[in-house]
Amino acid sequence: MSRLLLTNARIATLAPGSSHFGMVENAALLIVGDQIAWCGALPDVPSITADRLDLEGRLITPGLVDCHTHLVFGGNRAREFELRLAAASYEQIAREGGGIVSTVADTRAATEADLLQDALRRVDALIAEGVTTLEIKSGYGLTIADEIKMLRVAREIERKRPVRVRTSYLAAHAVPAEYKDRAENYLDEVVRPGLDAAFAEGLVDAVDGFCEDIAFSTQQIDRVFAHARQLRLPVKLHAEQLSNLGGAALAARHQALSADHLEYLDVDGVAAMAAAGTVAVLLPGAFYTLRETRLPPVELLREAGVPIAIATDCNPGSSPLSSLLLAMNMACTLFRLTPEEALVGATRNGARALGLTDAGIITPGYRADLAVWDVAHPAELAYRIGFNPLHRRFFAGVPTP
Repeated sequence: MSRLLLTNARIATLAPGSSHFGMVENAALLIVGDQIAWCGALPDVPSITADRLDLEGRLITPGLVDCHTHLVFGGNRAREFELRLAAASYEQIAREGGGIVSTVADTRAATEADLLQDALRRVDALIAEGVTTLEIKSGYGLTIADEIKMLRVAREIERKRPVRVRTSYLAAHAVPAEYKDRAENYLDEVVRPGLDAAFAEGLVDAVDGFCEDIAFSTQQIDRVFAHARQLRLPVKLHAEQLSNLGGAALAARHQALSADHLEYLDVDGVAAMAAAGTVAVLLPGAFYTLRETRLPPVELLREAGVPIAIATDCNPGSSPLSSLLLAMNMACTLFRLTPEEALVGATRNGARALGLTDAGIITPGYRADLAVWDVAHPAELAYRIGFNPLHRRFFAGVPTP
């Protein structure tokens, strides 16, 4: 089994309960196979035969985790961007046939090969910034065949690139045009049977939904989640982005991995999430792109001890963002997170939002998914704008370009 000792490093372990990024100065880290076997101060390195790599004082962090993306899709929505700049709201665009539904036609028309080729460009941008794990949602097919097509592409990405992919089934994303004013029929004829079909093919790691007036009610999402739980699949939810329908509390009742967006989250929703251990995934890219003004209740989340994760929400409409480093900066600048909270949100809490128990921190027994940075302090990762200081990335113990 391969053994590699990384020496002359500075390590931000981000371990729970640690302070100041869990920093270990003058440190070393031992990789055995695909796992972290030891980390600590350089003078305490165990006696073991291993190849050595001098990192010349560089910083090691866990590999970044982008826990909310929609990066498999056809076409783009640049025209919609123009309309928003001319004062059209997200809701207006959606009700007039734009938004999510406008991407559906392009996604349905695309082949799996087309979708894969386009998605890999976005994945490569994330990998180049130190991402080692990402989540990919369906939700732009809105037929059984097209939702499965998207999920197959997501699985293929993991085979084509050194990155771990978790999939979320998001057929309850919007009501397609052919089911206009017949949402219940869509749930009965597409969403639930589609979930069964995708699950049988091994394509689903979690089930998601969009709970808003322009999408699905809490009662409708409750039925979808009940079906997911019958299949023993975890759930997560787009909640309280544009209004407060009580989606986060509903998600918490189903022991959801995460509730995402949350600009309109209230005290009761925060309490429900805290009791359930549900992660709050904040998506500053969408907040920025839609020019929202209502901030998620970060202080309430802190006070309640709700874990906060950060993600790109990479999608063609409301967050055409493929930089998790920029999302971290936005989380600090727009939402007033600290740089440490942002980094924890893009590593430890991002992994938790995906139900992973072997990623997001640096500790023995965890996967050796690591990022090595040319920075003097970990706060620089959230501080800089449009700058990528990644020196090297390790995926399952293997260095990647």
